[in-house]
Amino acid sequence: MERTRPTVLISSAGRRVELLRAFRCMLDTFPDADQRDSGRVLAVDCSWYSSAYHDADEAFLVPPCTDPDFVPRMVALCAAHHVDLLVPTIDPELPVYAAAREQFAAVGTTVAISSPELVTIAGDKVQTHRWLTSEGFPTVTQGTVADVRADLGRWGFPLVVKPRLGSASKGVAVVEAPAELERTICDWPKVSGGAGDAQRDLVVQSLARGVEHTVDVLVTRDGPRGAKGPGITAVPRRRIEVRAGEVSKAVTVRSSLLIELAEKLCAALPGAYGPLNIQMFLDEESAQVTVIELNARFGGGYPLSFMAGADFPRALLQEARGLPVTASLADWRENLVMLRYDAAIFTDGAEAPSGATQ
Repeated sequence: MERTRPTVLISSAGRRVELLRAFRCMLDTFPDADQRDSGRVLAVDCSWYSSAYHDADEAFLVPPCTDPDFVPRMVALCAAHHVDLLVPTIDPELPVYAAAREQFAAVGTTVAISSPELVTIAGDKVQTHRWLTSEGFPTVTQGTVADVRADLGRWGFPLVVKPRLGSASKGVAVVEAPAELERTICDWPKVSGGAGDAQRDLVVQSLARGVEHTVDVLVTRDGPRGAKGPGITAVPRRRIEVRAGEVSKAVTVRSSLLIELAEKLCAALPGAYGPLNIQMFLDEESAQVTVIELNARFGGGYPLSFMAGADFPRALLQEARGLPVTASLADWRENLVMLRYDAAIFTDGAEAPSGATQ
């Protein structure tokens, strides 16, 4: 059967213009023995008002990932457009895709997603902390609101209060004293939209020492150039500035402490595959590393690692098309700085579907 040109689909594309363009840049130089035409990057979203949706080669409106029709619609799209690789981007859709991997595989589409077990661990901070401590990885002290209230003297301030299931730093607060902790807990129903239960929804953590880093990790089924066993690539980037929960300024750092810990952690995780990112703090004075969070997807700042030379998109597409992984992964550039700025996509509002919402 004649091979179709390489096709990647970005799910819940939202504002991930830089990620979409990283895949497009890779596709511009992705010839193989069977097909030398440039590939396509497709996008889906539940909102027409998505910048990456309008930057794709072709885009489609789909139901939210919580809708029962979401998976059937996505499988049909992948089959109709011969999608090689599907890339999830937001936390709510990760369990959905992890559970449906075989349905996509049946139509020839590889989903860049880890196992359901890993997605569950990464998506719940209680599960994350339990797994990290059980596996002996360095992490913060963590408890529930009830734990802290019951034994306040054991908890030194400042403390970090955050949603158990949250992402993008939404609802995260650093509290300096017991009274501030209580205000944060009492305000949680308003922050969460009125339905929040602080006792159930929040976790409290000790403050990690040092400077925050995100480690972009790619796990492939085979090592470089067909080596047996999973390949793990880790690219640390130091956070310089964060805006609205996403890194806006960062620099790549070739830290052996961070790289080796990330590799050990991903080797221990059950069913790791594709992109992950790990939040760590590095205290250089004591050479102490503390892991605080796991995410089973591309991080918002991954375009920095891509521009530094860690070509995760190429490796994923090579595996999806049954090719050996020859992508440049480990030879990434240290001390590359990313300085993000605002940009815009312009499109004709008259083309918006009736009743389209943001």
